[in-house]
Amino acid sequence: MTYKKTTAVIFEKPGALELRAASLRAPSTNECLVESHWSGISTGTERLMLTGQMPPFPGLGYPLVPGYETVGKILESPKGSNFEPGTYVFAPGSVGFTDAKNLFGGSARHIICREDKLIALPEKLGSTGVLLALAATALHILRRCEVAGPPELIVGHGALGQLLARLTRIVHGVSPTVWERDPARRPANLDYMVYDAEQDPRYDYGVVCDVSGSASALNQMIARCKPGATVVMGGFYSTAATFNFPPAFIREINLLVSAEWQPQDLKEAARLASDGTLDFSQLITDVLPVNQAAQAYDRAFNESSCLKMVIDWRSI
Repeated sequence: MTYKKTTAVIFEKPGALELRAASLRAPSTNECLVESHWSGISTGTERLMLTGQMPPFPGLGYPLVPGYETVGKILESPKGSNFEPGTYVFAPGSVGFTDAKNLFGGSARHIICREDKLIALPEKLGSTGVLLALAATALHILRRCEVAGPPELIVGHGALGQLLARLTRIVHGVSPTVWERDPARRPANLDYMVYDAEQDPRYDYGVVCDVSGSASALNQMIARCKPGATVVMGGFYSTAATFNFPPAFIREINLLVSAEWQPQDLKEAARLASDGTLDFSQLITDVLPVNQAAQAYDRAFNESSCLKMVIDWRSI
């Protein structure tokens, strides 16, 4: 039975995006109804889902509601809940749509989310709260390589790469080097060095983290490592990750894969953002109203100057 109709971004099939009504079931006793104010667009998983290039993934199918970076306010909560109506929260998606797949379900005006998945945020964070997912992903990468040590080299200076660099300084007190091909993403006056890989003179990195999502970067990274180095793959790769074995063999490279964040990563990211330790400034470059959702996805996926795109849901 339909509990509520709401407006949602729907990937009808690969290559087809619509903004239309979707049906929500009633929240269960452990779930909250959230009114979305802002949602972020992921240029990794959402691009793969829209283009039909997403590898087999639990819950994948069409039509689907994408999105796992939603900030809004609680409208309804269970009796005795820690989240009173009006509480400002981050929601990593929705589970309530009945006429579309919930993968990941966050790009809608109203969403249903399990209470234990929600994170309370200060309202002053506004649209920057959508960055919590990427910050948690960066913290998870740091936890994955904590035995080897902090990242010395980060490959990719998009929003995730910049958050990983900032958190490396916060958590470990050291400044990593970053590789970035796009000159527009190599600003001056940062607290760390950002190079084109060809400009970097070092060949003795001990811990290297790739967040570019390009599996082809492995060979270039391994060639710059010292013996016994650790290489962390922190992006989402839609193609086979291959590398030349002899250089890795000679160096006895340790290869780690970092997947999605865990609950403790999200809570820690929220704490650091809420108290001002983690700076989210200059990461959101574009904000468009929901009635321009198609243009928002096109720009997010195809314009390198768009570091992070946010959809504003407050107008509907």
